[in-house]
Amino acid sequence: MTPVICIFDIGKTNKKVFLFDEDYKIRFEKSIELPEIKDEDDFPCEDIHALSNWVTETFKEVALLKEFEIKAINVSAHGASFVHVDESGKPVAPLYNYLRPFPETLKQTFYSTYGGENTFAQITASPVLGNLNSGMQLYWLKYERPDIFKRIKYSLHLPEYISYLFSGQVASGITSIGCHTNLWDFTKNDYHSWVSKESILQKLAPTKPDSHTDKALINNHDIRVGLGLHDSSAALIPYLQYIKEPFVLLSTGTWSISLNPFNHTELTAAELQKDCLCYLTYEGKPVKASRLFAGHWHDEAFKKLAERFHKDEHAYTQVSYNKDLKKSDSSFEAAYHTLIAELISMQKESTDLIMQPATKNIYVDGGFSKNQLFMNMLAKAYPEVSTYSADLHQASALGAALAMHEVWNTKKKPTQLITLEKVEA
Repeated sequence: MTPVICIFDIGKTNKKVFLFDEDYKIRFEKSIELPEIKDEDDFPCEDIHALSNWVTETFKEVALLKEFEIKAINVSAHGASFVHVDESGKPVAPLYNYLRPFPETLKQTFYSTYGGENTFAQITASPVLGNLNSGMQLYWLKYERPDIFKRIKYSLHLPEYISYLFSGQVASGITSIGCHTNLWDFTKNDYHSWVSKESILQKLAPTKPDSHTDKALINNHDIRVGLGLHDSSAALIPYLQYIKEPFVLLSTGTWSISLNPFNHTELTAAELQKDCLCYLTYEGKPVKASRLFAGHWHDEAFKKLAERFHKDEHAYTQVSYNKDLKKSDSSFEAAYHTLIAELISMQKESTDLIMQPATKNIYVDGGFSKNQLFMNMLAKAYPEVSTYSADLHQASALGAALAMHEVWNTKKKPTQLITLEKVEA
């Protein structure tokens, strides 16, 4: 039997499971899109019960594969999502959507009580983002859903909740706490004082380092279960382990997140206003980052283009850079060039926020790394640095596997896991 680690990679759209062998080759994978449901106010949200069932049933399925011996489990999942569980560990509320509007009056009350938007945002490295600041979901529940709030034993971020389904142990990991939650005081490296003042702290599981693992007896086998990682922090792990020159990682998906682990300057009020923030690595080090809703905007805009030009949903994959296109051209190709040019303009503005003179390279992974037009235009926008398409299949899942290397893998880490292709402008 081949020793493997099982990784659940829970994205906003796709839910995936992978088995990695000791050389970090993917030996099995499976994915699903689960239909959304609606919360009590008719706002779309993920179905936490369907997700929990899929995770547990899928693990039962892969555990029966006779050619593999599962030695460990870990999770990477999107942030800004709390699962609120009762004494018995069952969810007592929907998995509220981070795009759900936050009540303006409650927001004003919060920030006026705790020092004002600018000061608070700088201390917590969290732009003012409503429900995308996951701590605000707890504040909202306390004042507007007190019945639910009383029933909550623990509020677990999504990666830690999926891990809990296997380990039975509750925990709060630093990569989840540190991702624009409004919970963490970056100046004290501890929870912000409001968390205890509002009796939120007692709803949060004990903080444990992201290197922490629990032993779980599953199918009469001792299996190590990781704490779970915020997906953006997990995606950075392979790069930090193999690349030492200063770089920026542009991790693309629904969000395009520019991450600069070499930029340790304090966030300014102006940067925060432009959706700049700090993440924490799984070692607890701050990573300056900026975010753009680029993947979502691309998909929404392309649907309209596809309808207008009677194209299928994958037609954009056939469009390559054409410098001879004229602005007056009204073809599908020209329209898509215009769309990507607009996205690149916004992407440059976002990435520039965390760039530094020392930055030598930009690595792009995720969906846009395979988009020829996007990559060519990005390289053209940054002539002073080298731009690379990073072929790192499933970076977040791989990062979650690498983070547990010492507790399940008998081999040394491979010397190279990232395939880079330089893109010329």
